[in-house]
Amino acid sequence: MPGSAWPGCGRVDGDGYSACVSAQAPPPGLLIVDKPSGMTSHDVVAKARRFLRTRKIGHAGTLDPMATGVLVLGVERATKLLGHLALDRKTYLATISLGAATTTDDAEGEVVTRAESGALAAVSDADIDAGIAALTGDILQKPSAVSAVKVDGKRAYARVRAGEDVDLPARPVSVYRFDLLALRRETDRIELDVMVDCSSGTYVRALARDLGAALGVGGHLAALRRTSVGPFTLARARSLEDVERDPALSLTLGEAVAAAFPRVDVDAPVAAAIRHGQRIPASGVTGTYGVFGPDGGVLALAQDNGRTAKAVVVLDPA
Repeated sequence: MPGSAWPGCGRVDGDGYSACVSAQAPPPGLLIVDKPSGMTSHDVVAKARRFLRTRKIGHAGTLDPMATGVLVLGVERATKLLGHLALDRKTYLATISLGAATTTDDAEGEVVTRAESGALAAVSDADIDAGIAALTGDILQKPSAVSAVKVDGKRAYARVRAGEDVDLPARPVSVYRFDLLALRRETDRIELDVMVDCSSGTYVRALARDLGAALGVGGHLAALRRTSVGPFTLARARSLEDVERDPALSLTLGEAVAAAFPRVDVDAPVAAAIRHGQRIPASGVTGTYGVFGPDGGVLALAQDNGRTAKAVVVLDPA
């Protein structure tokens, strides 16, 4: 709270921070948050900065306000990891509502079309299975007009809010799994509980929209929960209430690198070289890997280039 004091920290400024924050800053690492519904990803970062008493927090990938689940935050030096983490595969549990299309392709938008009861009754279970199958695999998907995709440097949703008509081009995405878990037939809708395992950039609400359109009854996303981002799952996620009570990380910097990258251990001379940004002998590992010193601490992310390797980012400088 502005004007309040951190325990043992004295008065704080209007943003809730003080000069002693840096002295009490947390160690570098990742905080995996189970984002609650109704908050933006930026809101979560703001709260995490307060709870952990540091400004040095960033997030990897966003979640819509209505969505819940895994949000990966980098803390202190771990913010350097965020651009290198292989977070290109994500898993969701979702509820799709067939029978109405909305302006935002989710439950927060205004209904623009609503199917008659006869049209809904004509949609068979086999039709739904076929529609889901057609949206599985490598597909072309048109993002929602209110997505965060940039159009001439401005977010699509901002252009829509400004009254512009936005028509985004379709782009390739991969839907590795699109499994129907449960089906409920209500008077005015058909609800589908589904599991979606997909590539980064895939919009589950666009899957709901396109499934409803293919079945001729319209569709939108009613609920969404992200259960994994890359190697990080709900098993390591913490609620914001837990973080406020106990401002600890989910993974240390070393644990985060070991979870997301192949590991290469080096001796003291090589460790000293990479700390200074010098080239080291190649490891033979394809792609980016984590370099760990003789004490087990993570030193850098590196990539081979011929017979030598160079740090992509130094995490423990000399």
